[in-house]
Amino acid sequence: MSRTEQSTVGVLLSGGLDSGILVGYLLGSGRHVQPFYVRSGLCWEAVELLAAQRFLQRIGERFPSLDPLVVLDLPLADLYGDHWSLTGNNIPDEASSDDAVYLPGRNALLLLKAALWCQLRGIEVLAIGVLATNPFADAKADFFQAFETVVNAGRGPRVRVLRPFAGWTKQQVMEQGKTLPLELTFSCIAPVAGMHCGQCNKCAERRAAFRVMGWPDPTPYAQPPLSSASP
Repeated sequence: MSRTEQSTVGVLLSGGLDSGILVGYLLGSGRHVQPFYVRSGLCWEAVELLAAQRFLQRIGERFPSLDPLVVLDLPLADLYGDHWSLTGNNIPDEASSDDAVYLPGRNALLLLKAALWCQLRGIEVLAIGVLATNPFADAKADFFQAFETVVNAGRGPRVRVLRPFAGWTKQQVMEQGKTLPLELTFSCIAPVAGMHCGQCNKCAERRAAFRVMGWPDPTPYAQPPLSSASP
């Protein structure tokens, strides 16, 4: 095994399908993985973090090269104010566009604290699970190149941002997760009693991911999709 394969890679884990599959993909490739969860006070995070912990516990039984989850706090109440992601009011539903779930500065904020953690501990690579279909400017190659330039401008070890799924479709990513406990991942932005709500933008995206694969959706939803009530 090469030095690169043996080295530790940090992974930003949200608890959802893409980042969970990224952890499994890197572990299956022989990498030593250090997962990070960045907690900002968003209204779904308590349930999401619990799901991430359960997912990691399960796959850790297969992969001893998985390190314990590091939770980093980066509160955003002073920046986001009454944004729906904090208040839980007017959550984008299943009919909303991708733009409706955009969180200002999200990738920069997630990456910065995890990248500094990696620098301080000599981890040279930090991975994020962005896909080719991500429509936002902070998920494009130019953004990540600029971020690397900024974060590496000071003293200390360099950190490279790895995007293994950057050229992949959702279907290609899901294929990599077929042996993983995807039922333990969490994708909802309006959880109800600890469950996926079934009616938000992210629940619709989750249903579509299983549907495109032709797989049964193992997710317990608190409510049926809004579209099922349409005449």
